[in-house]
Amino acid sequence: MGLFDRLSRVVRANLNDMVSKAEDPEKILDQAIVDMQEDLVQLRQAVARSIAEQKRTEQQYNKNQTEANNWQKRAQLALTKGDENLAREALVRKKTNSDTAATLKTQLDQQTNQVNTLKRNLVALEGKISEAKTKKNMLKARAQAAKANEKLQQTMGSINTSGSLAAFERMEQKVLEMEARSEAAHELGGADLESQFRLLEGNDVDDELATMKAQLAGGSVSQEALPASEEKKSTSSDSPVDKELEDLRKQIDNL
Repeated sequence: MGLFDRLSRVVRANLNDMVSKAEDPEKILDQAIVDMQEDLVQLRQAVARSIAEQKRTEQQYNKNQTEANNWQKRAQLALTKGDENLAREALVRKKTNSDTAATLKTQLDQQTNQVNTLKRNLVALEGKISEAKTKKNMLKARAQAAKANEKLQQTMGSINTSGSLAAFERMEQKVLEMEARSEAAHELGGADLESQFRLLEGNDVDDELATMKAQLAGGSVSQEALPASEEKKSTSSDSPVDKELEDLRKQIDNL
């Protein structure tokens, strides 16, 4: 590959890349519609010129056809009057006009077909332009949405969210630690309250035991001081409960 070919390819590649980057979808779509509108105007002018030509050809055809018919009538009139030369001249004129009319008829048929084709193309182009306008509005809306989304993504990308997220994580951990300390303090407070109640209950037992010791040291408990249930129990000296109570008293006396 020659140096100039490679250089030409590089230049064309760079130019294509520059053009692609410079293309704005909204502007390109608007320009495309403008170009199509210009094509539509030119096509309408072409249709108008073709129709005008068709009308002129049709007029010439009708004129020559009428002249041919007139010379046919004149030839018949000259022949009825016995003037064959004049009748022959009239037929020559008729033939000239008939030949011209035939040529114009062929041309007129071609122009009619051409006009019909141009009209169909005109209708098709008008439909395409209408469709293109609708599609242009849709594409422009999509392009604007894409630009807005791209700008939003760029804005979000420029924001440093890692620091904020890290701060949220640290604060969440701190709140968890505070909740743990609060729960531990509550449990410790409850345990201390339980120990205080147990201490009070223990004091009651000690006081009751001291009272029992004092009563035993001062003598046996009178029968009147005993409850009715104890009185009933004392009636049966052989009760195992009485023996156990006596043993307990002896043990206390020996203290």
